[in-house]
Amino acid sequence: MTLREYVDSIKNRSIAVIGVGVSNTPLIELLLHSGCDVTACDKRSFGELGETGERLRALGCRFRLGEDYLEGLDEDIIFRTPGLMPFDPHLEAAKARGSVLTSEMEVFFALCPCRVIAVTGSDGKTTTTTIISELLKAAGYRVHLGGNIGNPLLCEVPEIRPDDFAVLELSSFQLHSMVCRPDVAVITNISPNHLDKHKDYQDYIDAKAAIFRRQRADDKLVLQADDEHAPYYAAMAPGRVTYFQNGKTAGEGCFREGEEIFRVHGGEREFIMRRDEILLPGEHNVLNYLGAFEATVGLVSPEVCRRVAMSFQGVEHRLELVRVKDGVKFINDSIGSSPSRTIAGLKAMSVRPIILCGGYDKHIPFEPLGDALCQMAKRVYLTGDTAMKIKDAIVNSPYYPGSGLCFELHEDFTENVLAAAAFAEAGDAVLFSPACASFDHFRNFAERGERFKEIVNGL
Repeated sequence: MTLREYVDSIKNRSIAVIGVGVSNTPLIELLLHSGCDVTACDKRSFGELGETGERLRALGCRFRLGEDYLEGLDEDIIFRTPGLMPFDPHLEAAKARGSVLTSEMEVFFALCPCRVIAVTGSDGKTTTTTIISELLKAAGYRVHLGGNIGNPLLCEVPEIRPDDFAVLELSSFQLHSMVCRPDVAVITNISPNHLDKHKDYQDYIDAKAAIFRRQRADDKLVLQADDEHAPYYAAMAPGRVTYFQNGKTAGEGCFREGEEIFRVHGGEREFIMRRDEILLPGEHNVLNYLGAFEATVGLVSPEVCRRVAMSFQGVEHRLELVRVKDGVKFINDSIGSSPSRTIAGLKAMSVRPIILCGGYDKHIPFEPLGDALCQMAKRVYLTGDTAMKIKDAIVNSPYYPGSGLCFELHEDFTENVLAAAAFAEAGDAVLFSPACASFDHFRNFAERGERFKEIVNGL
């Protein structure tokens, strides 16, 4: 089915689109231009929607706004925003009345004419997705990067050719109850995350499994062999399962042996490169490359893999060097929105960093972070809703008494950054890796990272 055929098939049905955001606004415009009956539902007021609201109203869009934006959902088709879980009582009631619940990404999967490589996981999925895209582009393929990263792709379906690739990052929010079938699915790793949104940890684990559950026998699932959840996923995978590992793996996959990286398939061992040739710092980025190399086996040569890994400088807000001032490195790792991400950032540092943490509470335990800060940080600066929880994790750590670690708490984000900068001296690294989401004070991690960079560049 083409995009035009799909839109024509729903033209006579009432449609609600929940969330007037980055992914759904182009969808709303597409539906309105096609003559569909659309109601946009958003928690914000019309004034807060700004120019977007005015533009959609001029196209004939109706609105259900404010705190009660989910009341009375009875449209035939409901497109949900990723941040609203499908088990929300309003959505459950709408489904019970006969509404069809879907999403922009689910429809994209149904209509996409090309091969799809999709990536999910708790940490590293954006970098791994981007590396896969860079590898395929360097190998000469036309690539469409989207999902939880890049542009919404549904409206681009008419321009996608069968020999192209769609490379998608998918979050647990998007995957929860979604119907999808990527040709290659990658799960980077699983650790507790978004427990403020999911019913429990098992619900989060199972949401990730939607990325491969509808694969066919000739499709592929790529798992990290060292992840404790890999056997759980492998047991229910309908397609082929291969692995990547920072060490020699049994069977087929991509692995690191000593300082050398190999792929093994069909009994053939293929050398790719040395570990120290990868430009991005940190062992977590070695794993990101191993997963990307395995996802593109048979598509990207070892020579191209090596060339990309030696030149790719990374994704913004991920251990991004902002500047060096008076011998102090300032590093933006705003994507560090969970304790495991921040611990990976700590491990990637060549010196014990002065670290800034704290933010929105996703109800993830901070005890492992407290241990890591005591062992690897020079000084800690805390702010945001979780500041006291992280402080407690530090002082209750068995490593705290002998660590000599000092910390400060600042209510204001800017004051926290300035205090860390004032303490730093030549040779230090100031690492901004919050270990928490941004929603206590910022719209998203990118806005938070931009604010950090603005402050640092203004020193």
